[in-house]
Order: sequence, then structure tokens, then C-alpha cells
Amino acid sequence: KQISPQGDLNSMKKTVLTFGLISGAMLAAMMLITVPFVDKIGWEKGEILGYTSIVLSALLIFFGIRSYRENVGGGQISLGRGFAVGLLIALISSACYVGTWEVVYYNFMPDFADKYSAHMVERAKASGASQQKIDEKVKEARQFKQMYGNPAVNVAMTFAEVFPIGLVVALLSAGILRKKVREG
Repeated sequence: KQISPQGDLNSMKKTVLTFGLISGAMLAAMMLITVPFVDKIGWEKGEILGYTSIVLSALLIFFGIRSYRENVGGGQISLGRGFAVGLLIALISSACYVGTWEVVYYNFMPDFADKYSAHMVERAKASGASQQKIDEKVKEARQFKQMYGNPAVNVAMTFAEVFPIGLVVALLSAGILRKKVREG
């Protein structure tokens, strides 16, 4: 079956938007459910829960590439096309994550940087670190708070939490799912 370039592009947009928005909605929902309880569940458990939800939502990249391969590619897809589909899904999902965090941070948790900085110092003290290491952590915490106050840095750091995972999943999924037509 031969697909026109325009039809292929429209199909790619539909697949990418569908799977990217579902993945992003999963991330947003998980964030909205867990962030209010970070003080109760603790920072470490919160990080584990957060990264687990990021990895689970990234599975939609695999399913998006597979859907594109089966429904648009007639059962075949190149590594490059699969990676492009996966990368776009990861970008949309990451944008949803960042957008959700920015709303949560500026409207409901403006003290996040203060609390996280205090946590960094407390963790260093609890680990039995030397006073020099604790002082270094205090300096690092101050720098974090100052940097995080800049909206561009805030967005970039939030994006950097989620996108690399999506990038890796996109590459692995494209490699696993690639299929060429056999000649002969």
C-alpha cells in the first residue's frame, strides 16, 4: 500500500499527538496526585514514585511507534522513522509534564525550592558528612534556589527530568520495532 507524503504526515501527527497526550496526561495526573503529599511520603519515596511514573508513561512511546508501524506503515518501519515518531511523542509528553509542573510550582508550591534545598542539607547532615561537606551542600542549596527562581532555568531543569528517559525509550523502541519488507 502506497501512502502519499501528506497522508503519512497526517497519520504521523495523529499518532504522535494521541500517544504523546496520553503519556503527558498520565504524567500530569500522577504529579497532581502525589505532589500534595510530598511532605507525608518523603522526598526519596516521592522521587521513586515520580521516576516510576515517568518510565511507565514512556512505555506509550513504544506503543505509539508500534501503532504507527502497524496502522500506517503496513507492518514495517525504519529505525529513523520509528525514532522520529518516538521522539515527537517524548517531546509532547515532556511538554505536558513541564506545563503541569509550572502551574503547580507557581500556584501551589512556590516554596518548593526552599523545601528541597533544606532537604538537600538535611540529607547531608543525616549521612554523617563532615562539616566541610555540609557547608558545600549549603552553598549548593543556595545556588539551586537562586537558579530555580529563574523561570527559564526552572523549565529547563524540569524538562531535563523527563525528556532523557523518553529519548532513550524512543531509541530502544525504534530499534526493537523496526521492520523492513523482505524481498524475494
